[in-house]
Amino acid sequence: MDFEEHVQSSEMVFNGGLVQVERQQVTLPDHSTATREIVHHQPAVAVLMVTAAQKMCLVQQWRSAAKGVTLEIPAGKVEPGETATAAAKRELNEETRLAAARLEPVASFYTSPGFTDEFMTLYVATGLHAVNQALPQDADEFLHLVELDLSTALAQVKSGKLADAKTVMAVWYWQSHPELGVTPHG
Repeated sequence: MDFEEHVQSSEMVFNGGLVQVERQQVTLPDHSTATREIVHHQPAVAVLMVTAAQKMCLVQQWRSAAKGVTLEIPAGKVEPGETATAAAKRELNEETRLAAARLEPVASFYTSPGFTDEFMTLYVATGLHAVNQALPQDADEFLHLVELDLSTALAQVKSGKLADAKTVMAVWYWQSHPELGVTPHG
């Protein structure tokens, strides 16, 4: 079956600092028409940080869209000209003041393909240590670091306290890879 839609016309209806919104008129596979509203967003990164003490580092912050405080893994957009790995390192520094001896990509995904083209890469960071030089934090971010062990994180996913999709995904990834953050003994 052919699922492809064909754009007949498009109009940028909002151009903000973080997102742009495009309205498209499309022809569907059955030749009928529909309207699509697409939120354009730069690529983004998120980082599951696991300490040597087997705790994940989360950022507590206010999220206007959620109308409350959330607990999330560190994340942010990839700036123009920056690689995803460089963005992950920068976000770790800005949000947590930590760097990682090992930073590995584990999955890339659309955050919500029903309305946005935001494409995110999830990294795992281990071998955490303080940064040599702290980068400035975003002026509009007020952050508090929280550490959770795996059983607490899983319980908070189940209870709904951890409700951010990238963070839930990271917790489940950690659950399936419990060796993360464990330093091998030589």
